Amino acid sequence: MKFLDLCKVYIRSGGGGGGCVSFRREKHIEYGGPDGGDGGRGGDVIAEAVDGLNTLIDFRYQQHFLARSGQPGMGAQRTGHDGATVILKLPVGTEVLDEDQETVIADLTEVGQRIVLAKGGNGGFGNLHFKTATNQAPRRANPGQEGIERTLWLRLKLIADAGLLGMPNAGKSTFLAATSNARPKIADYPFTTVYPNLGVVGVDGAEFVMADIPGLIEGASEGRGLGDLFLGHVERCSVLLHLIDGTAENVAQDYRTIIHELEAYGGELADKPRITALNKIDALDEEERAEKRAELEAAVGGPVMMMSGVAKEGLTDVLRAVRAEITADKLRLTKSHEEPEQWQP
Repeated sequence: MKFLDLCKVYIRSGGGGGGCVSFRREKHIEYGGPDGGDGGRGGDVIAEAVDGLNTLIDFRYQQHFLARSGQPGMGAQRTGHDGATVILKLPVGTEVLDEDQETVIADLTEVGQRIVLAKGGNGGFGNLHFKTATNQAPRRANPGQEGIERTLWLRLKLIADAGLLGMPNAGKSTFLAATSNARPKIADYPFTTVYPNLGVVGVDGAEFVMADIPGLIEGASEGRGLGDLFLGHVERCSVLLHLIDGTAENVAQDYRTIIHELEAYGGELADKPRITALNKIDALDEEERAEKRAELEAAVGGPVMMMSGVAKEGLTDVLRAVRAEITADKLRLTKSHEEPEQWQP
């Protein structure tokens, strides 16, 4: 399945049906009077968050969503049918933006959450509504209200508890593959990951969702590389795990590059809790480990964890540190698979 996290859609709600001008015509009834019915209401355009979706790929092949208009009123006091409602089924975490791509209309963060994007027009009154004691045969009816036409942007921000940050080839995909059942593409060249991956990570009987996004390079905020298009997917994370390639020549510079791009992106991303880990320590000897760690701690201004995704060294300690930053209500406790002891008299 192709991953798509930003798309443009055109919506239009249905217009209301017009009222009817009609008079009762029956045999042996001299004064039937007006009996024109009202027009039906136009259909709404609704956005709904549903389970089981993690991409907006469906909206690449269909961008126009038009609700049906209401049926005009008819004689014998018959009201027209209402127009059918159109529902846009979106993955959880989708933001609905106005045409300027800045104004947030809705943020769908829970399954079943709904919002009316365009309300259908009301149906017009038939001439039955205008009957009075002094105007017993009105020949007027209201037209239906017109529908609303809008151009909107849909932007998906994945729902994850923890996010992975780092330069290309920092070992983010290897870490996700080593700690979860996710199988992202892993290779020895940069930009192996070209779209975000999600994995469920477990430690000490608790599970949480971790997001792996494509690597950042210097100038990503200006559009270099893959740019900062995917940073929105870690905006909802409770904690960020920053991985530094231990085999790089200047680990402190790599750290400062990512921090600069986070600050350039803006928002609260740069202020989120961060855990810094020196990765690929299996390729370093004891002296190199101590030197790289001291250099990185001087740049970070705090402790730095040591790990290796390939050798699975230090992974548990890193996961425990990440879990400590996630609130208890977001953790999912795993069920024990131990068989209960059989009782014997």
